[in-house]
Amino acid sequence: MGSLDKFSQDPREEVIQAWYMDDSDADQRLPHHKEPKEFVSLDKLSDEELKKIREERGYSYMDICEVCPEKLPNYEEKIKNFFEEHLHTDEEIRYAVAGSGYFDVRDCNEAWIRVWVKKGGMIILPAGMYHRFTLDESNYIKALRLFVGEPVWTPYNRPHDHLPARKEYLKAFLENEVGDRAVDAAA
Repeated sequence: MGSLDKFSQDPREEVIQAWYMDDSDADQRLPHHKEPKEFVSLDKLSDEELKKIREERGYSYMDICEVCPEKLPNYEEKIKNFFEEHLHTDEEIRYAVAGSGYFDVRDCNEAWIRVWVKKGGMIILPAGMYHRFTLDESNYIKALRLFVGEPVWTPYNRPHDHLPARKEYLKAFLENEVGDRAVDAAA
């Protein structure tokens, strides 16, 4: 963890930031910074380019999703569902084409970390990793979604620790102490 001054010198901050969250139940679209603010260094997040990632990971399917009241059918219900802590059996890959939003993940001590993805930022959440998503106060994100093969949209709300994807995630990222790369992000 670096100081705010050290963190703000990172040019990647223009498209992605991460910090530990407070415990407030206030509007989920607010930043929810702890006081004092506690940023997570972007050096803990992988920094690869989109094309390289697609080639290395074999992403063969792409589409665009716009999350905002005007474009997403059943918006209120879906935004609540996105904010329920859940996992997927495949990686979740999002590249922000426009707008911004928050992906919340937990560290190895179960503390929430909020990752703010802005236009030009990309996040890759491993299969089996619990997370949640919400828009920020801009109330809009246009995201490129990437998949290997046909997309799988099924979220499994916590707890679903019995799923093979969860067990594989725990083995790969927690037991082997690779937790610093649990979330990949690229600017």
